[in-house]
Amino acid sequence: MINAAIDDLVAEIEQLDLEGLRKFWGHRYGAPPPLRSVPILRMLLAWRVQSAALGGLDGDSRRTLGRKGKVRAEGLDLGIGARLTRQWKGKTHEVLVEVGGFRWQGQSFRSLSAVATAIAGSKWNGPRFFGLREAS
Repeated sequence: MINAAIDDLVAEIEQLDLEGLRKFWGHRYGAPPPLRSVPILRMLLAWRVQSAALGGLDGDSRRTLGRKGKVRAEGLDLGIGARLTRQWKGKTHEVLVEVGGFRWQGQSFRSLSAVATAIAGSKWNGPRFFGLREAS
C-alpha cells in the first residue's frame, strides 16, 4: 500500500513543470532550492519522498559518502613519463607527467589546469586544453 502511494507521488512529480515542482517542494519541505533544472529538481523531490517513506541512507552509507579520498589530478593516469604537447599562439608547449603532477618549462604543477592557465594566461580546464576531453 505504501509503495503504491509513493509510486503515485513520484508519477505526479514526473508530470510537473518548474513552477509545479517548486510549489510541491514548498508545500512539503519549505522554501525550494534555487534550481532551474527541472530534471534535477524532479530527482531531488523523488528522493525526498521515497526516503521519507522508506528511510534514507543507513549510517554506514552516509559515513562512506561523507569520506573524502585524496583528490588525484586528471591526466596522471596517462602514466609517468608521458608527454603532452600543445600549440599555443605559434609556440609548442610540452608537459611531462611526473609522480606528483606535471612539469612545464622546468616548473612543477599539481594539475594540468594549472599548467594550461600558466600557458594561456587565463583560466583553462587542463584536460580540455591538452585535448584529453572533447569540447562541450
